[in-house]
Amino acid sequence: MAVMNETTAEKETMDFVGEMLKKAKEYQKSLVLPEGTEERTVQAAAKIAAKGIAKKVILLGIPSEVEKVAKSFDVNLKGIEIINPADSPWLDDFGKTYFELRQGKINKKTNMPEVPDTEAGKKYLLKDPLSFGAMMVRKGYADAMVSGALSATADLLRAGLKIIGTESKTASSCFVMDTHDSSWGYKGLMIFSDCAVVPEPDSDQLSDIAVAAGKSCKALLGCEPCAAMLSFSTKGSGGKLPPVLLVQEAVEKAHEKAPDMLLDGEMQADAALIPAVTDKKAPGSPVRGKVNTIIFPNLGAGNIGYKLVQRLAHADAYGPVLQGFSKPISDLSRGCSVDDIVVTSAITLVQAGSAE
Repeated sequence: MAVMNETTAEKETMDFVGEMLKKAKEYQKSLVLPEGTEERTVQAAAKIAAKGIAKKVILLGIPSEVEKVAKSFDVNLKGIEIINPADSPWLDDFGKTYFELRQGKINKKTNMPEVPDTEAGKKYLLKDPLSFGAMMVRKGYADAMVSGALSATADLLRAGLKIIGTESKTASSCFVMDTHDSSWGYKGLMIFSDCAVVPEPDSDQLSDIAVAAGKSCKALLGCEPCAAMLSFSTKGSGGKLPPVLLVQEAVEKAHEKAPDMLLDGEMQADAALIPAVTDKKAPGSPVRGKVNTIIFPNLGAGNIGYKLVQRLAHADAYGPVLQGFSKPISDLSRGCSVDDIVVTSAITLVQAGSAE
């Protein structure tokens, strides 16, 4: 593998998981896990509490049902708070807030108001633990939320978009790629975005994704972002085809939205990553030899790209980490392990801590 920059490359790699666990313990933020009766989630909650990864761990569910799951797996619930949404003193306020957030929204199937009043808001939140958990994060009763062991990604995104909202117009995702090779990125780590959420971003969305990925880089890798916005074209070599123009426009908009962020494009992957190729295809590029954040032009490229690197380079891929939301929430694979939940929770708690 070619060395990016012999004079500036870090000599050591980073233990990403260890760093996330360490930082989460230092930040001491609170975590809500809305799938409170899911067996892996209960086991992960116990690990998070026992290791002090979060200041407070909250499971949503009927206490007797949560306790039954814990008992069947010999899990100690010490230090874990169990909240039954139906008994919560926050329910009236949450229902009112949800009604206000959705006021004026029409159900396309019935042509009636989606949430006609506060009572309807309460009923919806009782039916959907993810939305109740999102409301806890919105209101500051928890700093972060992790779900997905039982729920689809779309369910989490829906709760996040409706209740927590976004910093810009676009919610997206990133993967932290650990190449285990200090020649690449920052101590072997890179941010790849967006690989899971926005299928065909327009130039405005793509610029939002770039800015959000830069923030993810700073929060999760602990370094200043240096981003390359990828294309099959470098600096106009692909002509004036729409996909090329889209990335060029996104680069301009990203510069406007984050003028202090080091970013260049449009660039082919080799032009972004190999200094000798950068010199030929994009001479004078400010990102030469320093790229730690890759922005793909669409979801197809992003998903294919991270999986190729994961499999061919034997890299570890952590994510998708959701980004662009006003407060941190994270998704899990429904096939996740207990340790996956612990690590994802630590990453999300670090997002919460670094946002201050």
